Amino acid sequence: MTRRTWTLFAAMSLIWGVPYLLISEAVAEVSPAVVVFARTAIGAVVLLPFAWRQLRVVWEHRWPVLAFALLEMVGPWFLLSDAERHLSSSLAGLLIAFAPVLALVMARVIGLERKIGGLRIIGLVLAVAGVAALGGGGMESSGAWPVVEMLFVAVGYAIAPQVAALKLGDVPALPMTAVCLTVAALISAPFAAATWPASLPSATAVGSLVLLGLLCTALAFLLFFRLIAEAGPARATAIAYVNPVVALALGVSLRGEPITLLIAAGAVLVLAGTFLATRRSAHDAEPALEVGATPGGSSPG
Repeated sequence: MTRRTWTLFAAMSLIWGVPYLLISEAVAEVSPAVVVFARTAIGAVVLLPFAWRQLRVVWEHRWPVLAFALLEMVGPWFLLSDAERHLSSSLAGLLIAFAPVLALVMARVIGLERKIGGLRIIGLVLAVAGVAALGGGGMESSGAWPVVEMLFVAVGYAIAPQVAALKLGDVPALPMTAVCLTVAALISAPFAAATWPASLPSATAVGSLVLLGLLCTALAFLLFFRLIAEAGPARATAIAYVNPVVALALGVSLRGEPITLLIAAGAVLVLAGTFLATRRSAHDAEPALEVGATPGGSSPG
């Protein structure tokens, strides 16, 4: 990869490790619905001017696009924002690292992946053990439900790429993302209005919402498309191994979030297991379609 490509990769790894910290700051003062509406509305306003010439092809695939928006943005972002009222941002980011493993299992079930070799099975086992450890560390301080919410988020992030791979291969990524953000904003708008804060949130909360929309949504997708074009989808989605570490580092260093031995062990197991489970060796059969080749393959959280 070129220096430019490595720069894009580093930028994306950092940018998509940041949302967990920003969401945690925002939900301290506004509802999860307001968080989802703010980031999707800002992202839609920024991206639509770049995408409007290609909206017709999105309309021709409207039902799969709607399903993708619900699975990739609406559902996960509501659950993620709600869970982060009780979970630390670092733990939330680490739990999301399990999404590529779920995507691999689902791809095998529906036939996108023809074979899972022995090394990848070991990776699956390690990742499941890591999630169990992370869940244990999270439930000690928050109860079971926020951890369950994060696992549902991972399920949404795992299913969405399969929908895109099967039904949206002919839809350009930029207009599809712009439309999905618009749909998510429209769906979340009534809930945001019903829970709108009575007084203006602090500058920290407002700034977090603006950064979520501009940096972690609109700019992130534009850079991710460029990274895919320059490095290819397989290398581009490798940021899924890095951004949980960024989320952990930011949470611990900037917010003083605790890191217990159980959480540290879980982090190592999830990241190592995910790497082994999603890497392709010479002994593995080629997939029917490449999993994770869409924008949903490495989600921002």
